[in-house]
Amino acid sequence: MSPPTITVRRTSEADWSRVRALRLEMLADTPIAFGETLATAESLGESTWRERARRGENTRGTALVAIDEAAGGRWVGTMGGYLDPAGPMLVGVFVSPAWRGATSGVTDALLQRVEEWARTESDALLLHVHSENSRAIAAYRRRGYVETGRLFPYILNPHQRELEMRKPL
Repeated sequence: MSPPTITVRRTSEADWSRVRALRLEMLADTPIAFGETLATAESLGESTWRERARRGENTRGTALVAIDEAAGGRWVGTMGGYLDPAGPMLVGVFVSPAWRGATSGVTDALLQRVEEWARTESDALLLHVHSENSRAIAAYRRRGYVETGRLFPYILNPHQRELEMRKPL
C-alpha cells in the first residue's frame, strides 16, 4: 500500500522528459549504483529517453515511478524489473534523498509493486548491488534480501564488484 500522498504507476513514452530528469538525479546522487555515467546519460537524445520511458509499457518487465502528489507531483523514486535468464531482476532503484527511509514509505511502495510483478514470473527476485553501496545493501537486507555469494564485475569498473542478492517471493 502506498503512503497517502504517493502514487506509484508504470511509466509511458509520454513521460520521457521526467524519466530523463529523474535518471540524471539518480546518477548525480549515487554514481556507483548504476551502470551508466551522468555524462553518458546527459548525452542521450530524446528517442532514447522515449524508449526508456516505454519500459513501463512492457508486459515482460516493469518500470515504475513514485510521485508525491503533496509535493506538486514531484517524481521521488523509481524501480524497474526485467526478465534475466536467471529470473526476474530488480534494477534502477532510486529514491530521492528527502523521501528515503521507512517513514516515507516510498521504497516499500515501489518494491511491493516490483515484487508483485516478479511473482507472476518466478518464486524469487534477484538484484545486483555495488559492494561499496552499504546503504542500499542494508535496505535490501531489512526487506528480506540475502546475498547469494555470487559476485559480478561492476560494468563501469571491472576491478570493483557487485553482489547478487535474492529474496524468495
